[in-house]
Amino acid sequence: MGDDAAGPTTTESRTNRERGFALEDRLARREKRGLTRDLEPAASVEDRTRFASAPNGDEPEFDGEELVFAANNYLGLAHDDRVQSAAAQASIQVGTGAGASRLVTGDTGLHRSLERDLADAKDCERALTFSSGYAANVGTITALAPDVVFSDERNHASIVDGCRLADAETVVYDHADPDALRAAMEARADEAGSWLVVTDSVFSMDGTVAPLSDLCDVAEEYGAWVMVDEAHATGVYDGGIVGRDGLGDRVQVQLGTLSKALASQGGFVAGSADLVDYLVNHARSFIFSTGLAPPAVGAAQEALRIARSEERQRQLWRNVEHLRDGLTEAGYDVRGETHILPVVVGDRRDALALADAVRDRGVMVPAIRPPAVPEGTSRLRVAPTATHTAADVQECLAAFRIAGREVGVL
Repeated sequence: MGDDAAGPTTTESRTNRERGFALEDRLARREKRGLTRDLEPAASVEDRTRFASAPNGDEPEFDGEELVFAANNYLGLAHDDRVQSAAAQASIQVGTGAGASRLVTGDTGLHRSLERDLADAKDCERALTFSSGYAANVGTITALAPDVVFSDERNHASIVDGCRLADAETVVYDHADPDALRAAMEARADEAGSWLVVTDSVFSMDGTVAPLSDLCDVAEEYGAWVMVDEAHATGVYDGGIVGRDGLGDRVQVQLGTLSKALASQGGFVAGSADLVDYLVNHARSFIFSTGLAPPAVGAAQEALRIARSEERQRQLWRNVEHLRDGLTEAGYDVRGETHILPVVVGDRRDALALADAVRDRGVMVPAIRPPAVPEGTSRLRVAPTATHTAADVQECLAAFRIAGREVGVL
């Protein structure tokens, strides 16, 4: 065989072999399945809202018209003058950034003050802030390093990822089902090791509440710890669902967020002094992250004060009941039992069509589709705030009534 006919050398074969990630193909497959998403954030729940079609798109514009009923700013504090002022003052007094991890030079009196207030609000010995609720979940589960985690099937992705990173045996039990949890534990009753039950308190896509007292009963029967993520309950209920139900002495690990009702950024863990000391020494997402930005700390502390001292919660619940009653009377399937109102449509195409038709009438409520929710349960997740007026709520209801008839879901 001559040189011209020779096959590629080993080096050439290795060089030409495809080792990339074929992102275009992956996106095309996702689009074919109807799962393509773009970045279209609602940055405000007030009457001026930014929208950008993509991260590299044109500058977002203020349209001045759309009402957003989809944000997690439940108490409407993101645009409260006092919260904004507290953020500004923290920036002036401490700086725009912490400058380092808390264990180096990023620890400030402002951080400690917020953590004392959070511990008091949760009726715990101590609290510890993280850069996000996601970091709090991942850092806490991996630091505890349980042998077995029992996780509700609809827990947030940060809990799921925490279980994966902890490399624990993870047992997924039926949503909000203490009997399923008991059966799973009974099947492993002869196994030794540390067990952790993890659940959201308020489930963000379903508006359901975990039966925490019953879950604690099962956990105590088998000697397990209970960890509750209160992300969507923080600030909306006094002390969260754990506090509302008087379970503080039965839940060993409480998590919360600063980025929803408290209108800031970050997450926290509350519990015993030993728990916090342990996390300071073992939670990698705390140890190796820059401390929470001082403006976020200042804003969260002021928002927490307002949430605990004013009638924002009652204002929110009035809007929730008004919306729930109106949507139900219109003929929609409204599920859940909290301030999160899932309007379940079923088919993903119908949900997208309804979201578009509602938005055409000046109300922003994006469709939620699989895999974020189970197949056949696509929905619009309606989330009012305490600062929506009665007129805003009526406008939202009118948009849903007209849009529902237009797209054929009513």
